[in-house]
Amino acid sequence: MKDKFIAVLLGIIMVLNFFDVITDISLGVPTWHIIEESMIVLASAIGFVFLIIEIKSRTQHIQHLKAELVNSDIRIQNISDEMKYARTKYSELIYKQFNEWKLTKSEQEVAMLLLKGLSFREISGVRDTKEKTVRQQASSIYDKASIDGRHEFSAWFLEDFLQTHP
Repeated sequence: MKDKFIAVLLGIIMVLNFFDVITDISLGVPTWHIIEESMIVLASAIGFVFLIIEIKSRTQHIQHLKAELVNSDIRIQNISDEMKYARTKYSELIYKQFNEWKLTKSEQEVAMLLLKGLSFREISGVRDTKEKTVRQQASSIYDKASIDGRHEFSAWFLEDFLQTHP
């Protein structure tokens, strides 16, 4: 949202300065002044185009992530009954632990996406929230779980399943 606001602001600056350059040319303003304002129009245009491209790229990436999550869910639905049962039981255990830690519904959603390996930026895109909000929720999750961070959080749920070979 912030990027779109900045892009619109740059677009307005670009348009207003463009009309100012046109007016200055018709009034016979010195060439150095016209060149200076033309550079502002050019810099605004470059910034505007860059931001629009970046916004479009991020939007496509987020849509791709959402599609991947849907595809993952579809693939999971196609696994064997035994695996479905195991996944269901494991998910129940994860949510039971979330409840024991007294995680809110939002924190549980963030926690599950963290376990799936998504970055804070990706989670904010998938959940349509600010990245700062996701970081704060993750910090709250780690505090409630009495762990130090993302890696320890993931390890907490995996360590019992990993066996060392004799």
